[in-house]
This record gives sequence, structure tokens and C-alpha cells, in this order.
Amino acid sequence: MAKGKDARIQVTLECTEAPGTSRYSTTKNRRNTTQRLELKKYNAKLRKHTLHREIK
Repeated sequence: MAKGKDARIQVTLECTEAPGTSRYSTTKNRRNTTQRLELKKYNAKLRKHTLHREIK
């Protein structure tokens, strides 16, 4: 196996409308996506799709 930084990293997405209520984990390619990831995901507490942003 190669040592050093891999291209794929695991990130956590958190809801922007109600922080702390909904979190998802996914992976992204560090080389292709340099900015923070933003996806529309389902928030069960709010019962609707909301914008989720990558957190540290």
C-alpha cells in the first residue's frame, strides 16, 4: 500500500437549517473537490430535504 495522503477522505455533513439534528457521513475525492461539500439530504426531525454542509 502507498503511504501518504489518499485521494478519498471521509467527511461529515450537518444540516444548516437545524444544526445538530441531522448528520450524514460520506466520502469525497480530495483532489477533485477542494471546497466544502454541500448536498441536499433528508432531515427526519424537520421531515423535509435540507441543505447539508461538510463540517470538520
